[in-house]
Amino acid sequence: MTSDDARLRKLRFRAWRRGFREADLILGPFADNHVASFTPDELDWFEAMLEVPDHDLYGWIVEREPTPAEWDHPIMNQIKTFRFEAHTALGDDHGG
Repeated sequence: MTSDDARLRKLRFRAWRRGFREADLILGPFADNHVASFTPDELDWFEAMLEVPDHDLYGWIVEREPTPAEWDHPIMNQIKTFRFEAHTALGDDHGG
């Protein structure tokens, strides 16, 4: 296993086990599907984002709170789109 492989495994693990189930169910599958294709700079950003407190991060993802400028990044937009598409695919038609 290379150090890159170890880093990707660690990021996926952290995305799945944040301790806030709603965030885990978005960030875990997102990481599984996307981190392997990230550039080193994107990996750095994603890793830093995983340090954001759960409730803040989840609020931005579900757009309950505005995303602060420092976290308004193309990957954040990917996560928001991923969340919407994942919920739509699961038949979540509760007006979201």
